[in-house]
Amino acid sequence: MSTNDLRRRQFGQWAIAGGLGLLTLGSPRAQARREGVAVEVWKDASCGCCGDWITHMEKNGFKITVHDTGNNAVRARLGLPTKYGSCHTALVGGYVVEGHVPASDVQRLLREKPQALGLAVPGMPIGSPGMDGAVYGGRRDRYDTLLVSRDGSSRVFQSHA
Repeated sequence: MSTNDLRRRQFGQWAIAGGLGLLTLGSPRAQARREGVAVEVWKDASCGCCGDWITHMEKNGFKITVHDTGNNAVRARLGLPTKYGSCHTALVGGYVVEGHVPASDVQRLLREKPQALGLAVPGMPIGSPGMDGAVYGGRRDRYDTLLVSRDGSSRVFQSHA
């Protein structure tokens, strides 16, 4: 193969790879991966479902820092009422994210930037990210991700069937 043939082949491979990359530039998942959105998480050290939620967030491009203590204290310090509580509390882009909130909801929150304290999935609904392992046998409960206002009120941000 001549040097010119090799250069043409390399350019062709580069152009194809670049073109495929452009197809995903606008997707929230690609944006999170590109920007490396940092998420700080407080959870109990022995909580498996929190670890599964963290894995879900990492697979969707978020960069996670984990603290294995203090989620109740952090939730209180950040002003999230206990009625929205779950097993882990996170901070991302200045917003509180409480519980098993899907990465797609966090991406939408960061994209839309509403005036709010953050998002919450109260409790631990089966089928939500981190609560969707094989142990649940494919069961999926209906749940809502709530947008929590600074005054403690909330509204449905996204429903999940």
